[in-house]
Amino acid sequence: MLRIATWFAAVAALLHAFPAGAQEGMKKEAFNYSAWTPGIFSEAVTITNMGKGKFIFLAGVGAEDENGPRGAIRHKGDFIAQCNYAYDKIKRALAANKSSLKDAVKMTVYVTDMRYRLDWAKCSQEAFAGERVPAQTLVGISSLAFPEMMVEIDVTAVAHE
Repeated sequence: MLRIATWFAAVAALLHAFPAGAQEGMKKEAFNYSAWTPGIFSEAVTITNMGKGKFIFLAGVGAEDENGPRGAIRHKGDFIAQCNYAYDKIKRALAANKSSLKDAVKMTVYVTDMRYRLDWAKCSQEAFAGERVPAQTLVGISSLAFPEMMVEIDVTAVAHE
């Protein structure tokens, strides 16, 4: 619930940053890339027609198998493999929206065991491969949507249209 409230607060702040006239033509679209997510949540939401930028909000991305049934997790018990897979999915979702990690402006990373924080840092550095890393928050939590998930990453990006 806190993540949803934080997301709405961020969107509200972004909307107030533009003149009222710019909001009138605003276009919001939702996208799903996995077979099992429609009707449950949107994996990406974009906001366009607000100047020359495109805002891209990705739902938390983890090691859910987008080609498998709901709750199927890849790389059970392997934090690095789950992290790498999550970043691969993030890159593909951003690319589907004509964007990339270089456009990421804020990330929140949730891990179920803070002992993996250095592994996450290594995984993240490799994913960004020299690109500027956005503002990030690392949060230790007791569990994610599915018990086998070890990491989940929320991404907000701003790309030029």
